Amino acid sequence: MNDQQTDLIRWFDDIGMEDVEIVGGKNASLGEMSHNLGSMGINIPDGFATTSAAYWKFIKENKLEEPIREELEKYEDDSQNLENTGHQIREFIRNGVFPISVAESIREAYDELCRKNEIENISVAVRSSATAEDLPTASFAGLQETFLNVRGKEQLIEMCKECYASLFTDRAISYRYDKGFDHMDIALSIGVQRMIRADKAGAGVMFTIDTETGFPDVVLINAAWGLGENIVQGTINPDQYLVFKPLLDKEGLVPILEKKLGSKKQKMVYASSDSGRTVNEQTTPEEQHSFVLSDDEIIQLSKWAKSIEEHYEKPMDIEWVKDDKTDDLFIVQARPETVHANVAKNEFHSYRLAKKDEKPVLKGISIGSSVVHGKVRKVEHISELDKLEEDSILVTQMTEPDWVPALKNIRGVITDSGGRTCHAAIVSREMGIPAIVGTKEGTKVLREGKEITLSCAGGDEGLVFDGHLEYEEDTIDLGELPETKTDIMINLATPESAFKWWRLPVKGIGLARMEFIIGNHIKIHPKALINFDKIISESDREKIRKITQRYKDKREFFVDKLAAGIAKITASQYPEPVIVRTSDFKTNEYADLIGGKEFEPDEENPMLGWRGASRYYSEGYREGFALECQAIKKVREEIGLENLIVMIPFCRTTDEADKVLEEMEKNGLKRGDHNLKVYMMCEIPANIILAEQFAEKFDGFSIGSNDLTQLVLGVDRDSTELNYLFDENNEAVKTFIRQVIEKAHNVSCPVGFCGQAPSDDSNYAAFLVECGIDSISLNPDSVVETLKKVKGAEEKTKVTLT
Repeated sequence: MNDQQTDLIRWFDDIGMEDVEIVGGKNASLGEMSHNLGSMGINIPDGFATTSAAYWKFIKENKLEEPIREELEKYEDDSQNLENTGHQIREFIRNGVFPISVAESIREAYDELCRKNEIENISVAVRSSATAEDLPTASFAGLQETFLNVRGKEQLIEMCKECYASLFTDRAISYRYDKGFDHMDIALSIGVQRMIRADKAGAGVMFTIDTETGFPDVVLINAAWGLGENIVQGTINPDQYLVFKPLLDKEGLVPILEKKLGSKKQKMVYASSDSGRTVNEQTTPEEQHSFVLSDDEIIQLSKWAKSIEEHYEKPMDIEWVKDDKTDDLFIVQARPETVHANVAKNEFHSYRLAKKDEKPVLKGISIGSSVVHGKVRKVEHISELDKLEEDSILVTQMTEPDWVPALKNIRGVITDSGGRTCHAAIVSREMGIPAIVGTKEGTKVLREGKEITLSCAGGDEGLVFDGHLEYEEDTIDLGELPETKTDIMINLATPESAFKWWRLPVKGIGLARMEFIIGNHIKIHPKALINFDKIISESDREKIRKITQRYKDKREFFVDKLAAGIAKITASQYPEPVIVRTSDFKTNEYADLIGGKEFEPDEENPMLGWRGASRYYSEGYREGFALECQAIKKVREEIGLENLIVMIPFCRTTDEADKVLEEMEKNGLKRGDHNLKVYMMCEIPANIILAEQFAEKFDGFSIGSNDLTQLVLGVDRDSTELNYLFDENNEAVKTFIRQVIEKAHNVSCPVGFCGQAPSDDSNYAAFLVECGIDSISLNPDSVVETLKKVKGAEEKTKVTLT
């Protein structure tokens, strides 16, 4: 390559991050990976980039600088709207002529790319890369155009001009204006990259961070059939895979926390005629009900993502593709993640609805964590954006890139389609606007002009409510929270909210309730899955068929779903202990599960009936408990989360303890193996009276104050007539708590507290500290105030940090 070509063209292998001013952020990153990460086995398609010098040569030889400045000045002084400004500048560029030296350099480089790959008229992806792109404070993601399946030198030249024009899309002009960038200080480089054909395979994006909470220990992968543009554009609901980074390098583990099947109703493929480069076609039912990636491929991509993140020393946003002939995976783009990179690390915001019993009218995937009110404004086309006002919540099938300037001041976004990495999600995060994507029916359910409340405060699931609901917001400076001798832990029920609390300075999870995962995610009685052929109700049979349609063995559905929920909760606090309580439904609650009525007896008092430990070794539920054990074993031994501690509820006698431990061992969970610890809920007076004997069976106790109060005072905790008598502050209850802590400590058995009392009353936490409790587990939103109370109580009782 001669000096003039080097000035105008650079091969990926010859550029790195120090060349951002020459080839833009996107191309500099491709070059950086090509010559630094290729030796690690990360596949990156070869290609070349035009330089900023080539862009300025095009602008100057076509004498476009002054006309462009004049149009921009009209926009800035409000004498011309954004749409007309952008259109006029793009037409200037499209009507320009490539300087001969630039055009010939591109043609020669394309010929060389064909020779290297031994393919005539090789298909390439043509990507825009601005010289101010992918900066730590501004991503510029999606502002310029990408063109796929470009073949031949003349089509390449045409698309290169379109890339130059896309530097002045409406959204790019608006974005630079808002960020304070001078439009004429930014050049555009064009990346020409060998196209990896994914028509019959798949493609997607991945982040090395949880995109909603900033939790740093996961890789989030979205996948679709065909080319990956449908994911970014949000026109489909993709597969989603969540992988735990800290365990990726441990031999023999498969640390996939979660796999969610997307509907993937269409795929982008190469066009069969010359009339277009790509086209969307419907996916088959088999494709819609199949995962795009195998577990091995998910792990390989995750390891690459981790290596890329370690190289750049920051969270990354990465695009990948899979070759449909070789099945090889490739990385085609990588840029810094900018939203959570710029969040104040010591500041934590928490939102919650004032009323918890309101029923949502719509559900979807939450983007962000806040709550907003507003009026529904439905938009189908860019021409309707002018009806958006400051109190609007945009409701649409999916946002388009050209809509961005109109979204700056609205309250929120709701879409029918899309996943966590779609255009609406990316834009909403960067603008700080809460969004709910992938609702499937938002445009049908929500009425134009209707007042609604959009809540993203509950974790993964976003909820829409009718009317104006009150909410509360807390801002916490984590740097000001005291350190305590007593371990402060949190109670968690739902996997959706697990990553939300990772910044809180807690020492793990003191109570994760398995029954919430069963009730909300599985919904089916385990015995109905085991004995499907014996179910009499055709309605129940049809529901079960629909929910488990991907599984030949319905028992695997239960194990997979339960393991995924437990794993997500357990990973959120790794390597701190996470105590997972085995199922503690009462018989009436089990009966409410799909198919449950055929396997549950009627009991006069389910609260004191067949619940907890007594179920696990009984003929009526032993098989169901075996599935619970299999899920726990999968989380601990296949995924590798050995910080999971099992806790047995409502264990009435020491003989019962032996039977439960024996049953666990039959199912591969032996106390002590793989560092397995088994705790017991301490919630029955017998547990306190015989604490030393129970301590021989278990590795620790956790006091459950609700059931303990019920049984000490003889008060049904659900009775509205007697709720005035239900009091955890009663001296009889407190006496038992003091006794069990003292007895357990006499035999070196740790004792925690996971009841509701200290979450409702921080003075109760002070009482527990005075008793010498080892840990207190709270509702997450009670941690801050309780930490302060605990610190004060420790100082008063002269408990010091060691």
